[in-house]
Amino acid sequence: MKKKTKAIKKNRTKMQEKAVKTKSATLPGIDATKRTFRDTLFRSIYSGKDDRSKRWLLSLYNALSDKNYTDISALEITTIDDVIYVTMKNDLSFLINSEMHLFEQQSTVNPNMPLRGLIYFSQLYQKEVAKRNLDIFGRARIKIPSPKFVVFYNGHQEQDDIVKYRLSDLFELKDESKEFEWTATVININKNHNESLQKKCESLYHYCVFVDRVKANLDKRMEPEKAINEAVDFAIKGNFLEGYFKEQRMNIVGNLLTEFNQEDYDRNRRAEGYEDGYSDGERQNAIANAKNFLIETDLSPQKIAKCCSLPLEQVLALKNEILIMH
Repeated sequence: MKKKTKAIKKNRTKMQEKAVKTKSATLPGIDATKRTFRDTLFRSIYSGKDDRSKRWLLSLYNALSDKNYTDISALEITTIDDVIYVTMKNDLSFLINSEMHLFEQQSTVNPNMPLRGLIYFSQLYQKEVAKRNLDIFGRARIKIPSPKFVVFYNGHQEQDDIVKYRLSDLFELKDESKEFEWTATVININKNHNESLQKKCESLYHYCVFVDRVKANLDKRMEPEKAINEAVDFAIKGNFLEGYFKEQRMNIVGNLLTEFNQEDYDRNRRAEGYEDGYSDGERQNAIANAKNFLIETDLSPQKIAKCCSLPLEQVLALKNEILIMH
């Protein structure tokens, strides 16, 4: 057990050192060294850095909004480059039709998305106010683009086709006025979910089929590198994304393998917690107690997390599950 713990800690140190070298910024209370930041496949496809990528991004916007834009010049890319806010590694933002859109891909369920989106949008609006030289202290009412926040989910945990996470669910005290809200709309793009959306957007369909192929290969107990390479070969043969997989093969494989390494690191950290004396049975009892508190009392998630010795994020996730079920 001691040898295993030592190996885990050694792996953690290496991952942290690697993360420190990655260009990032932090906010108070946020440790940006906990993740490695590299462009994911979703972001690289829809980055809007060239005309082809802008076409794909415009087609995704059209599919979501039932619009039919064809001129890519209608898009203004506003993604915050070279800076990472609150560990949002897949953010894509753009302006179109007086709307400020933020797209993100997530492979984990995260009920804190509205808060993360709010913080990110505040940076976007700050830039927009400065660019347009708007006077926010003046007597005249200024006009700003309306926000739209969409998260594309393709993780293993089962989710409904569409889930809406609301900022008010995170308030320590319930806000009866409903005057303060921020919403993240989570769209499930896993197999057998939102198929009509994928049919309307070929680039999203190709992305989803590729990801599903990688998952299927991993379920067959393939090593990650072999699983990814086989899926890339499949995508190349099918001419997915107009030959993009052939052009970017090395980058795609390298980036995805980096993500798998990060997932291994996260699993090791969780395992380390178990070895520190918190058994699986104790953890399950803590989760059960937290659920009972959430259902039967008015205690805040913060107090429940403290009473049950659980991470606040886990308690918030349990709260959201209960809300969905009821």
